[in-house]
Amino acid sequence: MQGKALVRTPLLDRRHFMKAAGAAWAATLAPSSLFALERAEAVFASGFMTRDGSFGVATLAEDGTIIERVPLPARSHGMAYSPATGHAVAFARRPGTFALIFDTRRRSEPVVIHAGEDRHFFGHGSFSPDGRLLYASENDFEANRGVIGLYDATNKYRRIGEFRTYGIGTHDMTVSDDGRILVIANGGIETHPDFGRTKLNLDHMEPSLALIDAATGTLIERHALPPALRQLSTRHVDIDAQGRVWFACQYEGPRNDLPPLAGHFAKGEDIRFLNLPEETTTRLANYVGAIAVNRGQGLVGLTSPKGGVAVTIEAATGRILREELVADAAGIAPSRHGFAVSSYDGRFEGTSAELAWDQHIIRFERT
Repeated sequence: MQGKALVRTPLLDRRHFMKAAGAAWAATLAPSSLFALERAEAVFASGFMTRDGSFGVATLAEDGTIIERVPLPARSHGMAYSPATGHAVAFARRPGTFALIFDTRRRSEPVVIHAGEDRHFFGHGSFSPDGRLLYASENDFEANRGVIGLYDATNKYRRIGEFRTYGIGTHDMTVSDDGRILVIANGGIETHPDFGRTKLNLDHMEPSLALIDAATGTLIERHALPPALRQLSTRHVDIDAQGRVWFACQYEGPRNDLPPLAGHFAKGEDIRFLNLPEETTTRLANYVGAIAVNRGQGLVGLTSPKGGVAVTIEAATGRILREELVADAAGIAPSRHGFAVSSYDGRFEGTSAELAWDQHIIRFERT
């Protein structure tokens, strides 16, 4: 571990969460879970796999106590949450075709939706700020193009259309705070469900980052990576308080290469890669599995399961504040002390559970 201690600031306090969740939701919890929720300063969620091979999604208190579990039909990947409605969604891992939406406020039953014909989910999505639309990254695998599926959250999440992403291998995506722009990471890797998770075009990848008009699907701008970095798959994105997009990558080229693995840009600007120290890039092992922005503290966090490390970066300067060895590091989300980190072997914030957390975690926000 290195760098100065991080400043602690409050995020989602327990009183506001209990008020938002409502008495009916709390009444369904076991006494131990209710006690954990009452003590929690923040609430997180992640997909998991149990020792018997079953899958689900869990909400967790800040200390790692599991508050509630919701079963899933298969393995999930990323999640999204709407502070406006209290709905959370767990997306199937590529090339899965389901997504499960559940109401954290216990006002409605869970809803399972399925990708359209000749489509599968890429494991990520985001809600519009008002919670009325759910956007999901999807693969139009017969046409070999990425799309964003549009789902009406006011009508049982009926699929109402799609936008093209102007790229292939679409992975993570998010929405600007004003709801006008979709931010999309096109990983550039061709896949097809007939070949499982096999990557079919590693010799001619087409990674890019795109900004798309959320109302019309019109391309606003597209940033293709230079030819020298064509094997650098743009995978995950987040947005800071100033609207700057932060992105993280996974390299599909030779192991001994040390390409840049993260960067940022704003609308109208060229992308800029972080100039990380060589030893940090080496520890990340050419693979950033997740990225998160802590807006209140001005921080960016990266995790690498291959490198077994979590890195905290000062957004304003790009300076490394902290490197922590975390075997099988998986998800990362903002917390009071910078970032909360999960692992594939069941660890979360110093606790250990009898299950395996999946690649991503989210923190429930409030309006």
